[in-house]
Amino acid sequence: MTRVGIGYDVHSLVVGRKLILGGVDVPFERGLAGHSDADALVHSIMDALLGAAALGDIGTHFPPTDEQYRGASSLVLLSRVSELLAENDFKINNIDSTIIAQKPKLAVYIDQMRLNISQTLGLTIDQVSVKATTSEGLGFIGRVEGIATFAIAMIEGSR
Repeated sequence: MTRVGIGYDVHSLVVGRKLILGGVDVPFERGLAGHSDADALVHSIMDALLGAAALGDIGTHFPPTDEQYRGASSLVLLSRVSELLAENDFKINNIDSTIIAQKPKLAVYIDQMRLNISQTLGLTIDQVSVKATTSEGLGFIGRVEGIATFAIAMIEGSR
């Protein structure tokens, strides 16, 4: 049975944090606020995968009140999501994702993001799409106050 899930995440940009997207440390004067490394791209992918499998969301599995996840690498958490899918007899077909950020420009980091995500999930790089766009200067993203991400995942399973 083919199933799809969608994920969304948004974090504010703050001084004193690294900007981590897709497991890449992107040079920028601010990073994303959050309990873990605040990798909004990986968070939306995790929610898309969990949603497709009807296994809850990242807050269910990795609550922000749990100190063991403070500063955690989102790629490590993504690996655990992959294990949950396998335990429930699901296989990932593909992932498509979009980062919405006015700044910084992300094109040069996209291939590394795709590689990090595909390797973490045991996929080929052509099964993972990452795109980046701006909000054309509109809203909190246009004012460079935050970054939002969307992801959709297709999985196969017997359930």
